[in-house]
Amino acid sequence: MPLLIFEDEHVPRLYPVTVGRPAYAISVGSYRLIDRLLAWNEELTTVVRPHLRAVEQADYALAARGGAGDGRVLAVNARLVPSAEAIKQLRAIYEARNIGVVRTGDAIAAALLPQDMRPPAEEVDAAMLVRHLGDLRLPSLVTPGQDYELPLLDYPHDIIRYHMRTLRGNLDERLHLGTYQEIADGVFAAPGATLGQYAVTDTKAGPILLEENARIGPHCYLSGPAHLGPKARIIEHSAIKDGVALGHTTKIGGEIEASIIEPYTNKQHYGFLGHSYLGSWINMGAGTCNSDLKNTYGQVNMEYNGRKVPTGMQFVGVIVGDYAKTAINTGIFTGKTIGVCSMVYGFVTTNVPSFVNYARLFGQVTETPVDVMVATQARMFERRNVTQRPCDVQLLHAMYELTRHERQLAGEPLSL
Repeated sequence: MPLLIFEDEHVPRLYPVTVGRPAYAISVGSYRLIDRLLAWNEELTTVVRPHLRAVEQADYALAARGGAGDGRVLAVNARLVPSAEAIKQLRAIYEARNIGVVRTGDAIAAALLPQDMRPPAEEVDAAMLVRHLGDLRLPSLVTPGQDYELPLLDYPHDIIRYHMRTLRGNLDERLHLGTYQEIADGVFAAPGATLGQYAVTDTKAGPILLEENARIGPHCYLSGPAHLGPKARIIEHSAIKDGVALGHTTKIGGEIEASIIEPYTNKQHYGFLGHSYLGSWINMGAGTCNSDLKNTYGQVNMEYNGRKVPTGMQFVGVIVGDYAKTAINTGIFTGKTIGVCSMVYGFVTTNVPSFVNYARLFGQVTETPVDVMVATQARMFERRNVTQRPCDVQLLHAMYELTRHERQLAGEPLSL
């Protein structure tokens, strides 16, 4: 049966995370939705925002691989939390073959469609597809004994919320499906992964999984559940604890707690990172720390697009968009966001727009020209033996235009 992943009109609420990546490419609990559905080995197509199509085509193998199917199409919201339980429920919908829709709040989480009701993905944008699904007026899917619950990511802090809820179950599933060797009590390693001398591990709360060629330096402390992606490196004297998931080719040091770090990001020096999300190609300078708890011990309110949103969570750190950088000894207050391609210095007491040099402590907030980020990207890629492609440059220009309103609404004087 063909699969269709679609972005809906609420994806911009996940900025800065989704400025430069499809919503299906957000890591939650060590998984991305795209990886979950590619593993089904079925024909898979997507409807994403136009500025992502070129890089999506270059990065993801979305060609048809399955059989002819039975005339039905399973459409899945790209904001779906990729938990083991959610994927199990998708499978149940997929196998029941009943035409209908599952809603989460006012959004369509998944829908099983007849083939003739499926619009050609290459001819529609996300808004058109969502309207099309709504116009079909499909019945709600109800199966005897099955009440479907398919959680969606509404705001960036939900990434942290669902990461903490799903990591343990997702790691148990990885252990069941994968091939690992138990190299210490509750520590499981894929080929080439190493645990440094004098490392201390605590797996009472969940396992620690090391993917291929992940490396942990000597004198480190790790507590589960934790997932280290392929070629992730933990430098000596680091503390990784209480729910950490690292993407591939990351380099990490200091104290990390309950956080997600996407591929190719560096935080290799001392400093605390807690209950936070870091996108890709980020570098955090030595001594960078964030707060994830208010002095009042109250629940954290986030600010998105000038509007306060209660999280209902006591611990929320920082949400950092792709390509952002922090200088040495940067201090980030509780519950802040840092936009894509921004350079941050000193204390971060407000949200940081995208494409700015933020030194508010020194009275300076200036715009970062997109050409500077194109040159920076080329240097970063070269260090990791990654080729800078035209679609990568095009994406930076698109991200700059998409976030122009942030620099206008930020309330900071821009010295251009």
